[in-house]
Amino acid sequence: MSSGALPKTQMRGLLAKSLTFHIIGVIIVSLEVAASYEFGAAEPRKKAYADFYKNHDSTKDFEEMRKAGIFQSTK
Repeated sequence: MSSGALPKTQMRGLLAKSLTFHIIGVIIVSLEVAASYEFGAAEPRKKAYADFYKNHDSTKDFEEMRKAGIFQSTK
């Protein structure tokens, strides 16, 4: 058994060191989440809207809904 003294605990600057570590971690995690949302949800949604409106005919849709009786103010 060694009879050496225990090392002194770090008291000065402990909060600053801990905050620096956690702030860096939070920034990295938030960038990963933002990138995964952008490429996993936002881009596919933008592409789906672009594909839908590429061949969309709103007049044709309106006429179909009017004939189906959805609109009560038009005949």
